Amino acid sequence: MLPFARVTIIGIGLIGSSIARATRVAMPTVRLTGYDADPDVRATADALQLFDDVADSSGAAVIDADLVILCVPVGAMGAAAAAFAADLPADAVVSDVGSCKAEVVRALTEALPGATIVPAHPVAGTERSGPDAGFATLFHKRWCILTPPEGTDPLAVERVAEFWRRLGADIETMAPDHHDRVLAITSHLPHLIAYTIVGTASDMEEVTRSEVIKYSAGGFRDFTRIAASDPTMWRDVFLANREAVLEMLQRFSEDLSALQRAIRWGKGDELFDLFSKTRAIRRGIIEQGQDDPAPDFGRTHD
Repeated sequence: MLPFARVTIIGIGLIGSSIARATRVAMPTVRLTGYDADPDVRATADALQLFDDVADSSGAAVIDADLVILCVPVGAMGAAAAAFAADLPADAVVSDVGSCKAEVVRALTEALPGATIVPAHPVAGTERSGPDAGFATLFHKRWCILTPPEGTDPLAVERVAEFWRRLGADIETMAPDHHDRVLAITSHLPHLIAYTIVGTASDMEEVTRSEVIKYSAGGFRDFTRIAASDPTMWRDVFLANREAVLEMLQRFSEDLSALQRAIRWGKGDELFDLFSKTRAIRRGIIEQGQDDPAPDFGRTHD
C-alpha cells in the first residue's frame, strides 16, 4: 500500500525535481502536483513532464494533496506555508527538505496551526540547481533525517519515512535541535569554509595572474564545487542555524590555532597524529557507502 496517493511539491529545484523523478520511478501511480513561484520554472517543469499537473498557485497545488513537501529555502518556509494554509486539507501531512530543522519547525507550526508536520532533511544534493538538474537516484543510499515535533502522530511519521525509503533513502530520526548541531559540523561549516577559501583565492587571482584557476589541484576543485552551491539557500541556512554554526566555528577556530602552532614549532608528531585520525574518518565514510572509493573520488575524465 502506498504511503501517500497524492503528493504536492512546492519549489521545483534540484531536490523538488529529484523527488518528482524518483517518485515516478518508485511509485508510478502516485499523482504528482508541482508549484514554483517562478513562472519560468513552472514552464520548464511542465515541458519536462515532471508532474501530472503544474499549478498556477500554491493553494491550487495543495487542494487535494495528502502529502505536501516544501522544497524552498529555509528562510522562505513560513511565507510559502502561509500562502497555501487556507487550502490545505485537514488530513494532509506537511513536510520539507530544509537542512535546518528547529527554525523550520517553528515557522511551519506558526504558519499552519493544527496541521500534521513531519519535517525531513534528505542529506543529498549537488552544486547544480533548477528543475532540469534533478535525477531519480539522488537519494539512493543517502540519509533522510526526520525531525518531528514532540507529540506528532507516529503513523504520520512512519508514512513519511516509508515515502523516503521507497525513494531509496535510509531513515534516521532526531530532535530538531540535535539535528542542527550535527549538520552544523558535517555540512554547514564545511560550506562556510569552502566559501571562504574560494573567496580568498578569488582575491589572490588578481595577484597571481590566473595561476590559481589554471593550476587548481584536486583539493581546491572540491572546494569550488561546494562553493558553487545555491547562494540563496546557503544564506538562509547560515542565518537560520546561526547559533549552532557559530558554536562549531568557534571550535574550528580553536583547532585551527592549535594546528597553526604545531606547524610554527615544527611538531611533526602532532601533525601526523591529526592526519592519521582524519584519514580514518574518510575510510569510515567510504565503508558506510557515503562516498566513492574510486581514484579521484570516482570522477570520470575524458
